[in-house]
Amino acid sequence: MRLQGLANRVVRGLLATPVAGRGIGARLITIYVVGRTSGRRFSVPVAYTHHGDALLVGTPFGWGKNLQTRTPVDIRLRGSRRTAEVEAFCDEETVVAHYAEICRRNAQFARFNNIGIGADGTPDAEDLHRAWQAGARSFLLRPR
Repeated sequence: MRLQGLANRVVRGLLATPVAGRGIGARLITIYVVGRTSGRRFSVPVAYTHHGDALLVGTPFGWGKNLQTRTPVDIRLRGSRRTAEVEAFCDEETVVAHYAEICRRNAQFARFNNIGIGADGTPDAEDLHRAWQAGARSFLLRPR
């Protein structure tokens, strides 16, 4: 995790470029978050998966507390910056279901979040529960 800040800067730069942004943007977006109390601005690259007409995102990190339902957020999706409506979830049932969906579609997300995947592609239920206990949240983002 010590190198996470450096990795995030590199990925943010790549996501902002037109060609690379479309390529790696198939699995990653940048979310532009404003701290609720500090007012500081953060740009966070994060994995996503499609969920109907929305993008499904999950995170165990504190920046997720700044995303709130009905409060729009700016994102960079496939090289283009736009606004998205947010629906935030912190209840166990929903977060675990969302994390399971992301893990089934993105093995890197599962590894990053220490969630084992069975031979049949099913995420480990105990690992999903532990992720929620550690503060994981999930979000549906609907780009405009």
